[in-house]
This record gives sequence, structure tokens and C-alpha cells, in this order.
Amino acid sequence: MAQRKRRGNVVTVNEVAALAGVSPGTVSKALNGRGQLRPETRKRVVAAAEQLGFQVNMLARNLLEGRTYTVGVLTTDSFGRFTIPVMLGAEDALGAGQISVLLCDGRGDRIREQHYVRTLLARRVDGVIVTGRTYDPRPSLGADLPVPVVYARARSDRPEDLSLMHDDAQGVALAIAHLLATGRRRIAHITGPDRHLATRERAAAAISALAAAGETLVLGEPLTGDWSERWGREAATILMRTGEEFNGIFCGSDQIARGVADTLRAADRAIPGDVALVGYDNWEPMALGAQPPLTSIDMRLEEVGRVAAGLLLAAIAGEPARGTRTVPCRLVVRQSSC
Repeated sequence: MAQRKRRGNVVTVNEVAALAGVSPGTVSKALNGRGQLRPETRKRVVAAAEQLGFQVNMLARNLLEGRTYTVGVLTTDSFGRFTIPVMLGAEDALGAGQISVLLCDGRGDRIREQHYVRTLLARRVDGVIVTGRTYDPRPSLGADLPVPVVYARARSDRPEDLSLMHDDAQGVALAIAHLLATGRRRIAHITGPDRHLATRERAAAAISALAAAGETLVLGEPLTGDWSERWGREAATILMRTGEEFNGIFCGSDQIARGVADTLRAADRAIPGDVALVGYDNWEPMALGAQPPLTSIDMRLEEVGRVAAGLLLAAIAGEPARGTRTVPCRLVVRQSSC
């Protein structure tokens, strides 16, 4: 609590009591969450305290409003590549110093994850944001949790849950449109493992975008492998050995694109003179470290975090949403494509 005696401009409990029309003891009970007070009395005391600038500590506010002003973030991304930007965006939306964020790493282990869910609930968090390394459908935390949950770049397998994703199809369309706009008509696609939803959705979106422009994918299908520079180098070698002409490559990740760039450069294929190259993720350590720096699709993960936090706050306030929503991606143009 604040000081009970005036020191300089510090407001006293007696002043709050006088304005609210109650006793100083009632002020103390109301702001500390004690006693059997009527809700309207508590509200009147809080209003008076706020009007006078009386400094109510966080514990008093939590008890009064029945909230802890903490949110749990549950992730499976130990590396932090995707979780950290999402969490930074969420913290921005939750308000600096207003709501605390508790980060728990389930490491892809269902038992460990359930342990953290119980721990977060025991700490009486107001809500949970679930995120992860992949946006393949993941098991829902369930429909019977006492707090709202938002899945951010982690699609729940329960349609009724609220899942927030970056718009992959729109992002791929941006990449293909950019390559076409630079005069590239012979475009190949090198991407990750076919077992991942991201791989399949990005490949389908690339084929669709090319078809809309009257073009087809070089080789007729993507080259699929690992999300790695090694696979990018290997795939570029495979592509050149086919003998097919190509002057543009869209890659499913920046890591793959960087490996592709290494092989093209070693084969004296000028980038972007001979081949324009576009990556995906806009992961700056990769995109800026490539030679030349990569044009890439930015998934706007911080914006995903901000929107997810906003939706969570709305749900906490009694306005929940359902189903899957998307955040648009953006194209970041660098020297690899023009």
C-alpha cells in the first residue's frame, strides 16, 4: 500500500475514505481484497483511489479484480527462432509492466507440456498463448480449461479453438509475383520435407500462383528435402544436372536459399543476373549473411504475437473468438532478386 500519512504530495487513506464516503478501515479492506464488502462499495473506493492518484499495489488490484495479470506462453520451440519474436510481439500488446509473461518450454513432450499447463493454472494465469516451431496441427490443450487459450503459429487440431497463423498462401503469392515482375518465367521451387504442412501448402500456393500467370513450375514439382543449407546446396546441384532452364528459384526457407546461393555462385551462375532467388522466413542472420543478401518473405511473427495477445485479452474480457485467423506476410526485397 501507499503511505497512510501525507508526505509531500502523497495521498492518504483518510482522503480516499472521505471522497468515497466510507471509513478508512473500509478503504483498507477494499484495496486489500479483505472483508465482506458489497461490489459497489469496492468499486467506489477504487474509483476514489484512482481519482486521487492513490498508489494501489499490484496485489491489492489482483485480489480486487480476481485476476493475476499474468499470461502463460507455452512453446515447443527450444531454439527460440519462432517463439522469441512471437513473445516480443505479445509483450508489446500486453503492455510493458502491466501484464507479466511466464514462458514454459514443453520441448515437444506431451507429458512435460501437461505439467506446465497444470503449473500455469496453479499460478492462476489469466490466459495462455501456445506457440511452437512448426505450425503442423498440434493436440489441443482441451476444451475444459478455466482460462482462454490462443494458439499463435501453432494450429490446434480442435476447430473450435482459436488459432492464429501467418498467411502462407498470400506470402508465397508475393514471392512468385515478385519473381514474375522481374521477368523470371522459368521458376523452380526448392523446399523442406514433404511431411510438413508448410512444405505442402507453400508448394501448392507456388503452383497456383504460376498457373494464374500462365506458367508452370520447372520440373513440374518441387524439390523436397531438409530445412537446411546442406539440402539447398544439394538441391541446386540436382536442379542444374537436370538440364532444365531456370532463371528464378523460390525457396521454402532462408536456410535452403542460402545453400542454393552457395552452389549457384560456385557454378558461376550470377545472382540475380542469371538466377533470381527468393527465400522464406526473413530470418536476418541467414538472409543478411547470404551472398548476395536474400530477398525473403517475412512472416511478421511479432505482429502474430501482438494480434494473438489482443485476441487473448478480448477473451479474458469475455469476448472469445473461435476458428483460424491469419496475419498477412510481407515481401522484403534485397539484392538476390533485383
